[in-house]
Amino acid sequence: PNMQLLNSMEVESRMPLCYAGGVTQAEQAARIVATGFEKVSVSAAALARPALIKEMSEAIGAQSVVVTLDVKANRLFGGYTIYTHNGKQKQKVPLLEFCQQAVALGAGEIVINSIDRDGEMDGYDLGLARQIRAAIDTPMTMLGGAGSTEHMQALIDEVGVVGAAAGSFFVFKGQYRAVLINYSRPSRLFTQAKA
Repeated sequence: PNMQLLNSMEVESRMPLCYAGGVTQAEQAARIVATGFEKVSVSAAALARPALIKEMSEAIGAQSVVVTLDVKANRLFGGYTIYTHNGKQKQKVPLLEFCQQAVALGAGEIVINSIDRDGEMDGYDLGLARQIRAAIDTPMTMLGGAGSTEHMQALIDEVGVVGAAAGSFFVFKGQYRAVLINYSRPSRLFTQAKA
């Protein structure tokens, strides 16, 4: 990680930050948190060496350790497969098993990115969200598919209070998907999860 760049980003930010990319050692995570970042996310490095999760948890606290997993639906055999390196390298470890292992090792949050839904803006993969929620009780965030606040509400209605991440929803606007940074008015934000 480019620590000089991270320092300058943290100084300019007015919100909590999470850093991801290239972290392979707990000492790197500790330096990132020391600059003011709230969380550090790992993916491929954690899959290659799961003990990294425990080492990071001991160094910066479980609340600051995020494990992010990019997944694709396995259309032939069912279930989901984890991928790394921008969706190019298929991993053999079962998704739910790895999520549980990551939590047991000290991950404070699991982020699941549905590669299949990424950028589609047609809604989250609610079946995937249900499986992850049933497998772990730690905070989780779903990513991939958000195109409206209704999609976010549907996710929360389906699995309870979870993170509902979005990218394209905030960038593309209108039928031609023109680039426009767009945030909903507070009155349009979703309601509290149903009991």
